[in-house]
Amino acid sequence: MNLHYLVREPKIQQAQNPVLILLHGYGSNEEDLFSFATELPEEYYVISVRAPYDLQPYGHAWYAIHFDSDENKFSDDIQARESRDLIATFIDDLVAKYPIDKNKVTLIGFSQGSILSYATALSYPEKIAKVVVLSGYLNEQIIAENFKEKDYKHLQFFISHGTVDQVIPIDWARKAKPFLENLGLPVVYKEYPIGHGVAPQNFYDFKNWLEQTK
Repeated sequence: MNLHYLVREPKIQQAQNPVLILLHGYGSNEEDLFSFATELPEEYYVISVRAPYDLQPYGHAWYAIHFDSDENKFSDDIQARESRDLIATFIDDLVAKYPIDKNKVTLIGFSQGSILSYATALSYPEKIAKVVVLSGYLNEQIIAENFKEKDYKHLQFFISHGTVDQVIPIDWARKAKPFLENLGLPVVYKEYPIGHGVAPQNFYDFKNWLEQTK
């Protein structure tokens, strides 16, 4: 396994179980999203992954974020694409190691983790069925260039964002829905009157969506 992770075994064992892969935000770690693993549907494996880049003094990132002298923010898209490919390989490793249904892989990403979720799902649609995007945006620069040649028509997206998010502007988040719908993909998009986080209603809404889209 190329990435460190935590696992919650499914409480309802099947011959092959679906899996939820949790991807945390910049500066956090695998414990963060794993804190609500007990609340997620019981038939799923829940795998919470630690991003590969260590930050000082603590925390982890999927890619570096740089600031210039005018405080403009730049993403390291090369690192982001490397992390995208790492996640794709990690999915293969999980399917080989656990009795996971390879056709029922869901990514749940928060912030930087959700930016990676978009990129991984669209670059490797054969590995992923559903994506839950929490407080992120779609960065076209880190999606595989030939993604439109792939079979991605089965992908389903749940996208949510806080209207007063001070980290990732709501306008950035809103661009994903028309982008995905232009590809012919079903999208549930919701906004909540919060900042950069996951409100209880947000959690219940995406949990219900997971149950309804089996």
